[in-house]
Amino acid sequence: MDYQGNIFRPPSEANSILLQVTRGCSHNKCTFCELYKGTRFALKDEATIESDLEFARTHCRRQNRLFLCDGDALILPQKRLVALLTAIRDRLPWVTRIGTYANTRSIRSKTPEQLEELRDLGLAIAYMGLESGDDATLQAIIKGADSAQMIQAGRKVRAAGIQLSITVLLGIAQERRSAIHAEETGRVLSAIDPEFVGVLSLMLLPGTPLHSAWREGRFVLPSPDGMLAELRRMLAATNLSDGYFHANHASNYLPIKAHLPHDKAKTLNLIDMALKGNIGLKPEYMRGL
Repeated sequence: MDYQGNIFRPPSEANSILLQVTRGCSHNKCTFCELYKGTRFALKDEATIESDLEFARTHCRRQNRLFLCDGDALILPQKRLVALLTAIRDRLPWVTRIGTYANTRSIRSKTPEQLEELRDLGLAIAYMGLESGDDATLQAIIKGADSAQMIQAGRKVRAAGIQLSITVLLGIAQERRSAIHAEETGRVLSAIDPEFVGVLSLMLLPGTPLHSAWREGRFVLPSPDGMLAELRRMLAATNLSDGYFHANHASNYLPIKAHLPHDKAKTLNLIDMALKGNIGLKPEYMRGL
């Protein structure tokens, strides 16, 4: 397989065929992210992708999921995406699920009918980084969209019958807007009602604007207990009709897995026990991305 630059995928795609169709991220301005810094966004040429499909046809027969890399494969023109998904269906017929990252820009570029066409060709799940539902925080981290646009994009994906997994970040609003960030994020998640919510805790990465702001004292990261209180407030404000709210990423101090609405009360109680010191938190040396 031809991989150019750094390759990233969601944790749930760990065992998937990783087919890189774009290089980098079409936005690449978020202040907390260093995944694609120094990489100019580009669409990979069709001949290279064709060669990778042939490789997968021979060597990836045990993997029934495929993930389109990199940061935003959905930005591909519809004609190219249709041809690509058709080729995957024809050449890798054992693949039962195709996933991709998506942002508001790429979702906005597709009509509802185009998204339904991609769904019918096998696109089953999209991963969208919300990070926060607080407009002031979204503006501060240069996310490129406000909460109303996030809701519109998320609902558009859901209406097309494509599963949606949304990522949010604890600590991204600093101490001073922690409560607002948590409640507003719960509001936006409830409005979108995705199948999956993945909660991560902010890790300050050298080389990012946010890390520089932290070193200079312009960004104050919440304490572990502050992160936990933020998680509780966010969960309390989130109402899903039938979705999973997981904070079991390696970055989190307290791993939780909740199926909402069924597990909401007991999960809030679990967090309360941790805030009281009855459950130990993950030590710093065990946290990671």
